[in-house]
Amino acid sequence: MNFYGIRAIYIFEMSRTWRTLMESIASPILTTSLYFIVFGAAIGSRMGEIDGISYASFIIPGLLMLSLLGESISNASFGIYFPKFSGTIYEVLSAPVSPFEVVIGYVGAAATKSLIIGLLILATARLFVDYEIMHPLWMVSFLLLTAVTFSLFGFIIGLWADDFQKLQIIPMMVITPLTFLGGAFYSISMLPPFWQKVTLFNPVVYLISGLRWSFYGVSDVKVGISMVMILVFMLLCMLSVWWIFKTGYRLKD
Repeated sequence: MNFYGIRAIYIFEMSRTWRTLMESIASPILTTSLYFIVFGAAIGSRMGEIDGISYASFIIPGLLMLSLLGESISNASFGIYFPKFSGTIYEVLSAPVSPFEVVIGYVGAAATKSLIIGLLILATARLFVDYEIMHPLWMVSFLLLTAVTFSLFGFIIGLWADDFQKLQIIPMMVITPLTFLGGAFYSISMLPPFWQKVTLFNPVVYLISGLRWSFYGVSDVKVGISMVMILVFMLLCMLSVWWIFKTGYRLKD
């Protein structure tokens, strides 16, 4: 294992965060604060409790997952796309580091940045509403697995994209709508029976449900199913990355 190579990639990617501090950290925190002001204070004050939880507290896991998914994908996709765009990807491929070590460096940095933002969002939420975390170890597990999994997914998007517009297609047109429709701001039990069944085909439902259970002990689906869904998607992403490096797709052409 070439730890020096992994460390070099990791530090380089992390340093990019501090060079773009406003876009990397301040922007998602400001966006989350606006969500709390609009949904938590303005709308939440007029709504009743959901599953015995105040609405402002109920939406915290959903907002956290919304930011975590977006930041994980964005950090990883931009991180690997820029070496492709500038041509320095060939230096990485010719360096004495294996594909596995390259993935660890890029994905590890993207997941770290996403987790930092997630923790800052939790701290920001405390300014607007009181909340308790019933199962902190499960919460950390969900956050860590989600950050790594969707950083892998973002890594795949960065390899697939051949222009800047494509980097935004899947996050904006797929992930964000699925998150809003995945119970971020409501419980799926509030939907009509038919739409409850349809919603179960949305993979983000399981992520938000599992994270909400770690906070309050309530969920729309069983926590074990949520964990299995994350692990299955992680495995699919790992297999996709392995195939990309094996075939050289979007790397050698």
